[in-house]
Amino acid sequence: MSFFQSEAFTFVLLPVLIFLARVLDVSFGTLRIIFISRGRKYLAPVIGFFEILIWLVAIGKVMQNLDNVFCYVAYAGGFAAGNFTGMWIEEKLAMGTLIVQIITRQDASALMGSLKSSGFGVTAVPAQGTTGQVHIIYSVIKRSALKDVVAIIKRFNPKAFYSIEDVKFASEAIFPLIKPGSMRSIYELLKIRRKGK
Repeated sequence: MSFFQSEAFTFVLLPVLIFLARVLDVSFGTLRIIFISRGRKYLAPVIGFFEILIWLVAIGKVMQNLDNVFCYVAYAGGFAAGNFTGMWIEEKLAMGTLIVQIITRQDASALMGSLKSSGFGVTAVPAQGTTGQVHIIYSVIKRSALKDVVAIIKRFNPKAFYSIEDVKFASEAIFPLIKPGSMRSIYELLKIRRKGK
């Protein structure tokens, strides 16, 4: 009897391989959706090709072993773990651009000054709120810089209301320099750019 027909392969190694394949293909699926939402029309199909190829291999092995309950568990477990892994990868890549809108009743000069000194572009608009005069501050930032911006808001105006929205495309914006050697800077060097950009 060959190793591939043994109980060790059927009930241990095969479910592990199905689990890992499912983690990989679901992670690719998460990244593909992110790339589509970010307008990466050349990268998303490549990711999609490998995603479906891996999925076909995994589901094929499950269908060949319908009497093996461990394959079902591995398939479902891989799907759950793949969702988590995909979100973790997306968080680490921190791709895309965001617009942060800050609304405050207090004097916003210190907050704006700190954002500017940190290298973020700032646009301020006076407005009328329900309880009186307010200041609305807009800043277009890289997703990787969100924690820094939120920390500045909380330091200078902890009671300010702020909202965050995805930006699919921004023609011009001011972004702080990326620290050399960071994961984000390496990604920026390797990412595929459109011709003429």
